[in-house]
Amino acid sequence: MTKNNMRSGGKLLVDQLIVHGATHVFCVPGESYLAALDAFADVEDKITLITCRHEASAANMAEAHGKLTGRPGICFVTRGPGACHAAVGLHTAFQDSTPMILLIGQIGRDMEDREAFQEMDYRRVFETTTKWTGQIQSADRIPEMMSHAFYTAMAGRPGPVALALPEDMLVDLSSAMDARPASQVQPAPRPEDLTELAQRLAEAECPVLLLGGGGWTPDAAADITAFAENYNLPVACAFRNQDRFDNFHNSYVGDLGLNPNPAVLELIRGSDLLLVAGPRLGELTSQGYSLLDIPTPQLPVVHVHASAEELGRVYQPDLAINSGMAAFAAAAKGLPGLENPRWKDRTARAHADYEAFIEIQPTKGDLDMAHVLSVLRARLPGDAIISNDAGNFSGWAHRYWRFSSFPSQLGPTSGAMGYGVPAGMAAAITMPERLSVCFVGDGGFLMAGSELATAMHHGAKPLVLVINNGMYGTIRMHQEREFPGRKPGTDLTNPDFAAYARSFGAFGETVRTDAEFEPALLRALDSDRAAVIELVTDPDAISTNKTLTEIRNAALARQGG
Repeated sequence: MTKNNMRSGGKLLVDQLIVHGATHVFCVPGESYLAALDAFADVEDKITLITCRHEASAANMAEAHGKLTGRPGICFVTRGPGACHAAVGLHTAFQDSTPMILLIGQIGRDMEDREAFQEMDYRRVFETTTKWTGQIQSADRIPEMMSHAFYTAMAGRPGPVALALPEDMLVDLSSAMDARPASQVQPAPRPEDLTELAQRLAEAECPVLLLGGGGWTPDAAADITAFAENYNLPVACAFRNQDRFDNFHNSYVGDLGLNPNPAVLELIRGSDLLLVAGPRLGELTSQGYSLLDIPTPQLPVVHVHASAEELGRVYQPDLAINSGMAAFAAAAKGLPGLENPRWKDRTARAHADYEAFIEIQPTKGDLDMAHVLSVLRARLPGDAIISNDAGNFSGWAHRYWRFSSFPSQLGPTSGAMGYGVPAGMAAAITMPERLSVCFVGDGGFLMAGSELATAMHHGAKPLVLVINNGMYGTIRMHQEREFPGRKPGTDLTNPDFAAYARSFGAFGETVRTDAEFEPALLRALDSDRAAVIELVTDPDAISTNKTLTEIRNAALARQGG
């Protein structure tokens, strides 16, 4: 091959992204990967390059893209500070089982181990937050290692990969040939596993199906619905995984997360067969590891998970099925089912308990988040993509919004603040035909609000609802519970969020009363651009069922006793 037919490492790298089907790349540009950045100029018709204003946001956007598409979200950042900023996105992708690839500009190879400018060993830094972290030392190995990255990010339990790219490697010329497109490798259930599962269901008196985790597709969600219908199973979802099952379905009974419906917990505790398809049974879904006994649960458990390493990691299942969700759901749909199961009435009662739990209950204040959710339920399209940041404000959407299609929920099970706005941007960019709605607190918004510039630059049109109560509300709630009446560090001084949005050219409006919200919402939806509605709420209205005053008084009474 002549020199004219050779490619630079940067060109070869970007060509591999195209080979493996990447359509969007999220980045903050850096001189450490300049040769790769330049290569995007020649592929603008194949890859949309999204320039972000902070690496944490770029990584969160890539993670959200991975959640929505099931393909690795791609993020480029520069070395040192850029990589450190992006670490939060890796952590979220790891805990949320999201396919993602972080590509990091790196110092030149001849400078390694001298503590050169911004030098870090990413293989050591990210070893606990990725499935694999590597460094491409030779341009000739780019097709091999990029193929490895895509396979690893998608295989088994999906997750993040990080690759460091020495800047001198990216300008080297290579005659390496492109790899073939990577495919997703997932385990499938064994016939004997399915036979035993059908037998256990036939013998059960009160089973429950719990869904969640990564690796789901729209087809898998449809197949698991058919399986649940064949057995008339009550179906619950793990924390921030409510879109795995249609919440309007007669089998849906609610979610296991923060402040779940007590009736769901009782349903599971009273079960004689818990079928867990997808979740790891982590801290929040297991209610602080209290819902089931460790290591041997007090009730029979069938655990289905794509990673063999997760099966038996905390809880010893009675039946462990190593399978990806698409393969398991397709196989489960083919099981014989039961025409008139013994738990039919129990499923109906559990769904009725869910319906009662989501009847909107007024809380407190001139602008009540319960009222906001009632308007949103009436006005938003059913396929809206809901992005939720971390904080107590998120409880209203978690409790009252009903997810009816997959994928439609973006929220960090890692509990990371600063996620909601970038995720909402990514949804608006990735699926512009659907409405993207973001719920974020005043604290979380200012961690990523600068990405309004990204939205305006790329023509994205998310609707961002900023719930402003003037404090870090979740921490304040914990302060009142543990140290009533004392609140160091949690009060906030905020800008005019609506004016801030308008300064970017976005729609911006402030709402202070219930009566003002619906007209403002309609104006925002009609604006045909990125929109921010600031919702000024009563600080005492800290959750869907408790006020700060009630929490403080209970703590004082407990201490006094």
